[in-house]
Order: sequence, then structure tokens, then C-alpha cells
Amino acid sequence: MSVIPLTLTISLCLVFTFIVFFLRENSRRRFSSAEREALLPLAEETPQVMLASREPADQSRAVDRRPAGGAGR
Repeated sequence: MSVIPLTLTISLCLVFTFIVFFLRENSRRRFSSAEREALLPLAEETPQVMLASREPADQSRAVDRRPAGGAGR
């Protein structure tokens, strides 16, 4: 009958682990919650630096989207 002490020992370890994690989560809850943390970004975003080989967009090359011949005026 050595199974009963083993079962009780494992059960008590699981109960103790649950209590520790529950208290830890409960103390964190004052500052944040799982729902709020789910909405936060995963990592800080850093601006991407453009490569030097690319030319900046030139506004004079912008395509004129008006119909040709002045139609629609």
C-alpha cells in the first residue's frame, strides 16, 4: 500500500504549486490583467532606416490621375 503516500505527496505538491501561482497572479492583477496584456504589442517597434541606395520619392514624378483632355471639369 505504498501508493497512497505517493499519491498524497504528489497531490500536496500540486496543491502547493497551485496556491503559489494563484497568489502570484493575484498580486500582479492589481497592476494589470490578462485581457489588458493580450492587447499590448509583443515588442517595442523601432523605426526602420531606409537604405542609402534607394532614392527618396520625388513629388514631381507623381502620376496625374485626372482624365486627359480636361474631361470631368
